[in-house]
Formats: sequence, C-alpha cells, structure tokens
Amino acid sequence: MRELTAQDAQHAVLGGGVFACGGGGWLHHGELMGAAATTLSRPVLAMVDELPTDTWVATVSAIGAPAAPTWEIRPVDYVHALQALIREADVPITAVMTAQNGYSTSVNGWIQSSVLGVTVLDAAGDVRAHPTGKLGALGLTSRPGYIATQVVSGGNRELAGHLEVVVRGSSATADDVLRDVSVRAGGFIASARNPVELSWVREHAALGSISVALDLGAAMAKAQDQAGNHTQAGDAVVEAVLGTLGGRVLARGPLEHAVPLVTRGGWDHGTLRVGEVEVPYLNEFMAAQGGGQRLATYPDTIAILDAVTGLPLAVKDSAAATGREHVVVSVDAGLLPLSSSAVDPVGLAEVEQIMGLELVAHLTPEVLRRKAGR
Repeated sequence: MRELTAQDAQHAVLGGGVFACGGGGWLHHGELMGAAATTLSRPVLAMVDELPTDTWVATVSAIGAPAAPTWEIRPVDYVHALQALIREADVPITAVMTAQNGYSTSVNGWIQSSVLGVTVLDAAGDVRAHPTGKLGALGLTSRPGYIATQVVSGGNRELAGHLEVVVRGSSATADDVLRDVSVRAGGFIASARNPVELSWVREHAALGSISVALDLGAAMAKAQDQAGNHTQAGDAVVEAVLGTLGGRVLARGPLEHAVPLVTRGGWDHGTLRVGEVEVPYLNEFMAAQGGGQRLATYPDTIAILDAVTGLPLAVKDSAAATGREHVVVSVDAGLLPLSSSAVDPVGLAEVEQIMGLELVAHLTPEVLRRKAGR
C-alpha cells in the first residue's frame, strides 16, 4: 500500500488524459478532485493482493456526456454517493475502484478514501475510458443471480436540484436507468455501484490500471520538463506516450470534423478526422479507420494528441481545436491490462447499435485469448 500525493494526482490526470480517449471526464475536474483529495488527507492505493481476501469493493464513477453544457458535479457528490451505497448494501464495503482511467476518472475514489477511509484499489473496470456502464461492470451483465445496487448523487442544482437515486436490479438495466437520470440532472452525475467480492475483482478487473496511468503521467511530465518551451515539446510528449505504452502513430495533420458533435441521449456523438484517418466517437474514440481499413478498435486505446503540446484532445474541446495539427495514436489492447467487461458482448452490442459501427468483429485473437484465459 502507499499514500497518494499531490504529484501523484498531477500524474494521474496527465496520464489518465491519454486513456480518456476523448472522454473520460474533464482536465479541470480531475485537477480539482486530485488536489482536494490529497489536501484533505492522503488517499491510500493498494494492489489486490494487499487487501484481505474477504474485502468487498464498490465501483465509483460519474455517468453522462462530457460535452453536456449544463453538467455539475461537486466533490461532495462522490462522497455522498458512496455513503448512500454503503447504507443500502448488505455487505461491508471497505475498498473502491474506478470504472475507468481518464482525465478525471483516474482519480475516482481518491476523495472517498480521504474522507471515508476506504482503500483505493489499483484496478479499473477498464484501463481506458468507455461510453457505457456495462463496459466497466466487470462482467456483471452475465453473472448469474447478481442483483446490482447502484446509487447516483448530485446534479445541476439550479436546473434539477440535488438528486439521489438508488436502483436495484440487473446491472444492465440499472445502468440504463441511471444514464437517463444523468440527462435529467444536467448531463452528468456522481455514482457508486455494484459491490463485489475481491476475488471477483481479481478475476475480472484490469489490474494495475492506476499504476499504468501514474507511470504514463510521470513520463509525460518528464518529457515536458526536459523540452521546456522548445518548439519540439509536443514531439517529446508524443514519444513519451508511444515509448511508455508501446503505441503507434496512425495519422498526423489538421483536425477536422467529419461528423459534427451532437449531445443526445446522455452521449456525445460524432466523428473527427486527422489526415486520412477518421475517428468515430460515442463520448470516447471507439475506432480509427482510413484507406478502407480499420486501424484500431475499442478496447484498443485511441488518443488524439496536440502536435504542439502533446496533450490529449477531449471531444468537448474539439471545436476550438479545429484546424490545428494533431497526432492520432493507438495502443493495442493486448499490451495493457484488460478487463472482462471491455469485451462484454452485451456492452459491445449496445455500442454497435447506437453507433452503427462494428466492434466485435474486429477484436483481435490476442484479446480474445486473454479474455478466455481469465
């Protein structure tokens, strides 16, 4: 176990921004949450093998569309959501894990650890960000007999007042219900959900995902420091990302909008283009294709980096970034921690239907072998 510091928070946000894949929360919110958590106290990060075998773990996250203009989440909302889940659950929850890495989601659980004393697990429902709760649900959509308990708390106070909603039922249905609630709450809302045994986490989570984000953020920060204000600073940060993760460059050129951004149904929809490569998104970048070929597909990590700064682009900021040079990079899912839910057929089928985009057919043999071996 180790205590998490303010520098860790900075690295989590920076590295998490790559795994945000265009979504994954917001840079400023991640900075706020990380600073608050490490100022109030010291969150504690632990690996699976460092916790008692009878530990119960809850997933903490936020639900909604990052580009929604009226969203509001306060730090206390995350704490209240977990407190409500602890009251409602019939098991003792003493550890939490994030549903995914991302700009603000890599620090999910840190404020709860500081305030409530729970342990942050070095694991995630997905090493990268994804658009639905099912893709970070640790395979619970197909766990026989599992009854999910999910809580949301918060919302835009002026628009909808404070909301606290508790849902019990199948994991898939609860996810759908709370996404509808997020829309009515202003676009985003804090969540705590799905208590499971530590053994289930060990079998189904993307273990070590927080350390992966921390290490990437540290490498990016070092590249920034070494480059200073040099005109090649962006190249240095891009190379740090590629070298740390084993990634590859898919395209370089000015950012364009092949399909304009629209926020609908609790998701951000659209397609970006860099050079000859198009990147369709549903909150997050779900594929990269060019020259009539699929170049990368979720659960591969797909990021669009600013060529000048090397920093990851968020979909919500894409309008302001139009015309600037960017670099599309991808990291094969087989090179990173992989969760069961990242290849969950229920979650993937939903995204395929919403986007009209094939995903399952493009899963690589390596990813399928790793899934089968869990």
